[in-house]
Amino acid sequence: MDHVTPGQDASGSLMYRVERPVYHEGFIQTQLLHKKERTPKSIGQRLKEQLRCSSERAKSILFGFLPILTWLPSYPVREYLFGDVVSGISTGVMQLPQGLAYAMLAAVPPVYGLYSSFYPVLLYTFFGTSRHISIGTFAVISLMIGGVAVREAPDSMFYVQVLNGTNSSTVLDTEARDARRVQVAVAVTCMVGIIQLALGMLRFGFVAIYLTEPLVRGFTTAASVHVLISQLKYLLGVKTSRFSGPLSAVYSVVAVLKDITSTNITTLLMGLVCIVFLYGVKDINDRFKKKLPVPIPGEIIVVIVLTGVSYGMQLHENYKVDVVGTIPTGLLPPVVPDLSVIPNVITDAVAIAIVAFSMGISLAKTFALKHGYRVDGNQELIALGVSNLASSFFHTFVVTASMSRSLVQESTGGKTQIAGLLASLVVLLVVLAIGFVFEPLPQTVLGAIITVNLVGMFKQLKDIPALWRTSKIELAIWLVSFIASVLLGLDYGLLVAIGFAILTVIYRTQSPKSIILGQIPDTGLYCDVEEYEEATEYKGIKIFHTNTSIYFANSELYVSALKEKTGVDPTLLLAARKSRLKKEKKRRKEKEAREQGTPQERKAVVKLDVEKGVTHELVGEAELQKNGHIAEALADSDSEETCSFLEPLSPVHSIILDFTPVNFIDSVGAKAIKSVIKEYAEIDVHVFLAGCSRNLLEHLTTLNFFGGKVSPEQVFPTIHDAVLHCQHQEAHFSDQQEGGVRGEAE
Repeated sequence: MDHVTPGQDASGSLMYRVERPVYHEGFIQTQLLHKKERTPKSIGQRLKEQLRCSSERAKSILFGFLPILTWLPSYPVREYLFGDVVSGISTGVMQLPQGLAYAMLAAVPPVYGLYSSFYPVLLYTFFGTSRHISIGTFAVISLMIGGVAVREAPDSMFYVQVLNGTNSSTVLDTEARDARRVQVAVAVTCMVGIIQLALGMLRFGFVAIYLTEPLVRGFTTAASVHVLISQLKYLLGVKTSRFSGPLSAVYSVVAVLKDITSTNITTLLMGLVCIVFLYGVKDINDRFKKKLPVPIPGEIIVVIVLTGVSYGMQLHENYKVDVVGTIPTGLLPPVVPDLSVIPNVITDAVAIAIVAFSMGISLAKTFALKHGYRVDGNQELIALGVSNLASSFFHTFVVTASMSRSLVQESTGGKTQIAGLLASLVVLLVVLAIGFVFEPLPQTVLGAIITVNLVGMFKQLKDIPALWRTSKIELAIWLVSFIASVLLGLDYGLLVAIGFAILTVIYRTQSPKSIILGQIPDTGLYCDVEEYEEATEYKGIKIFHTNTSIYFANSELYVSALKEKTGVDPTLLLAARKSRLKKEKKRRKEKEAREQGTPQERKAVVKLDVEKGVTHELVGEAELQKNGHIAEALADSDSEETCSFLEPLSPVHSIILDFTPVNFIDSVGAKAIKSVIKEYAEIDVHVFLAGCSRNLLEHLTTLNFFGGKVSPEQVFPTIHDAVLHCQHQEAHFSDQQEGGVRGEAE
């Protein structure tokens, strides 16, 4: 029973001193803990539980698959409806120009961006768990889709010979090219939806944790570079091919610079005016977001104004300004995606699926934390999977959450996905009724919209100095992700970044910080002796701490760090013991030769010693009697057992391994620890374990760790228990030695 004594510390604050026995694992297992008796369930019983059907279980499954059923019946109309309506209209107005613009990134005609801003948004309303994110087109994902579409359907495949009388010329069949790129984009979207849906059903929502924040931010910054480069030709009005794959960004810049002399001045001026205006509106919205009832819709303003200017001045006919072109009115009938390209794009689909989910779940968690509700990662995967898969039959490309639109949806008063539903209806209105109005819209306006929306992502470059101050490893992840994605392309760059991030995890586990702990006086607290002045070591006791688990990749490094930090290496000490034993035996033989030989032989030995430079000293009879037991042992045996008669090889008699940070240990790690315990036992140094969790102890038992020279009595629940045990054992041993010496003297 613990005894609690109240008192005061040096500052007068109330404190309590707890007195209790010193516990070790053997005592805990036999006296304190007794496992509950449990009958393992058979496979049949487990299946029966999983397949058990009841009204409550069916209701739970239904509500889990359709989260809208959990909140729509109790929707507070008076409190939420006005905010959702304002938010939905604002987001829908913003979704229109972004849908048209991001379709260019996806290498498909603009109307497909409108389709992608309607169907998936509508479906997410029913299946999603986030109340605030805006689903739809997104620059990074659109660019990744465009890279695949251009790779599978390059311009070179669609040049045809056209006869003009007696002359023939080669012309690019843009209609056939665009149709094929739409097929590729739709097939990729279908595959992405299948992957996301399968991962959600298999409860693989945790995969996003492997995309660490520095990796994602470096990747999206690199994607912004690709997006900006892809818009240069639209802002300048030059005609260049679109590249994909490694070094595509370099090739695109070179191609634009080669044709820089053919820049369309009207297009350039219009694009610059739009960029300045949009950036100014964006800055005003940021500065006065608390005072403005709704953000100023700068994007829809420039779209409407420049569409009118283009139509009135006939910019396409008179100034050769590229415009959006035909936007068919109405929705296309559903068709089955062309699955023949799936084998060529499966790798891209996996990368796009994971990146899209990572973007969506990160935004969803951000808003959920802010507004005090929970999002389900697995259900978010299912929601995105259903949205992309079902929408692919209606000619859409991959969508995810957009940061800029989500901020608008949340800041304008949106409370639920009713706002998203209304935003999709705004897009539907344009597609069904007034889509043709935007046909004269200059493409440079869409390029300006995309460029200004990249400002937020380029601000992520500020991560570099921040990470330099806080974590060099995370900075390395950010830079590798950025550089690899810029140079190798987004698909290969992402793979390289993930591989490098995994290597950093391995590096961290193989390069942990190893320290020696010392006690803070009059407490049970132990801290780094090199870091804190108050931390002092006990004589003869070393407490070793390292912040890592122990497994095959770092077990040898753990043992090496242990020997280095404690300064006790059994191998070196045993070698020193053997060397000392050899010298003692040699010296004894020389003594015996001097004592037992004739005077002439003894003179010869002395003469030989002098020639060797050895100081000769006769050993008297009293000294021989005093050290007789040592001499006899040295003379009679070559084994290391004679070392027990010599002084201890190390001033350290006990080593405590702090296992508090050890979450797991594998068979290789367990064997390494057991082996090192045996090594130290050979030089009379006792090793103890402290701070093991119950799960770790059960795992060690399963690995047959205990047995031989390792027993549960060497394991303690805390470092302080282990220290008290070591002190008690040493004091007991010292008392025995003193008693033995007094007995011999008597």
